[in-house]
Amino acid sequence: SSNTSLVEPRPRPIQRMEVIAPRSHVPSMAGQSGKHVEPGCPYRSDDIMSPEQAVSTGTTVMAMCYDGGVVMAADSRTSTGTYVANRASRKISKVHDKIFVCRCGSAADTQALTGMVINYLGQHAIEIGNMPTVNTAANLFKVIAYNNKDNLSAGLIVAGWDEKLGGQVYSIPLGGSLHRVPIACDGSGSGYIGGLLDAEYRPGMTKAEALALCRKAVAHAMSRDSSSGGVIRTLVVSKDGVEEDCLEGNKLPYGP
Repeated sequence: SSNTSLVEPRPRPIQRMEVIAPRSHVPSMAGQSGKHVEPGCPYRSDDIMSPEQAVSTGTTVMAMCYDGGVVMAADSRTSTGTYVANRASRKISKVHDKIFVCRCGSAADTQALTGMVINYLGQHAIEIGNMPTVNTAANLFKVIAYNNKDNLSAGLIVAGWDEKLGGQVYSIPLGGSLHRVPIACDGSGSGYIGGLLDAEYRPGMTKAEALALCRKAVAHAMSRDSSSGGVIRTLVVSKDGVEEDCLEGNKLPYGP
C-alpha cells in the first residue's frame, strides 16, 4: 500500500464581481419619461430620444433596354438627412458576371439584400454549372424583398444580359412586387424625369442613343433633386461584356 497522503487543493480566493447598478438607482434624465441612460453615455440629453437619421441613398437610378443589351445609370450622392455622407458612391452593384442591380432607399437594407442574393445566386450557378439568368436574380431579390416588406426600405432595378432572353430590365419597387419593363427609373429624383423618359425613349435604340438619354435624364434629375448629385456612373451590359463609365460633375449634358 502507498504511504502518499492526499493533499487537499487550496480554495481559490473569491473574486468580487462588479454589479451593474439596477435602473432604479440610476438618476433619470430630465424629461426623458423613464428612458434608461447608462452613466457616461456619450449622447446629450436633448438628442437621446431622437436617434441619428439612417444613411439613405436619396437617389436617381435608371436602366433601359437597347438593341443588344441594357444601359444602367445612377448618380453618386449618398445623404444622411441634409448632410452628404458620400459624393462618389456606387449605387450600381454587381450581382453576377452580367447581372447588376441599381439600389435606392436605405443603403444598409439594399446592401444587405444584395449580399444575400450574391450568395444564393453564386450557389445556384455552381449547382446548374452554367450562368444564371437575369430572371432568376430578379426573382431572388423579389422573394426576399416581399417576405420582408414591412422591415425594408429598398427600391431595386435588376438588369443584365443572358443567352436566353438577351437584355432585360426588372423593377422591384417598395413592397416587393416584380415587373419586367423596357425602361425603369427609381429614387427621389425619378419623379422629375418621368415625362422626359416617356417622351424620348423608344424601343430598339442604339447603344449610343440609350447612353445619351440615360446621361441626359440623370443630369436633369440631379439639377432638380437636392438628394441626387455628384457624378453619373453608367454601365452597359451586352453579349460582348460589361462597359463601365463615369461622367464627372463638370461635364454633364445639363446643369443648373
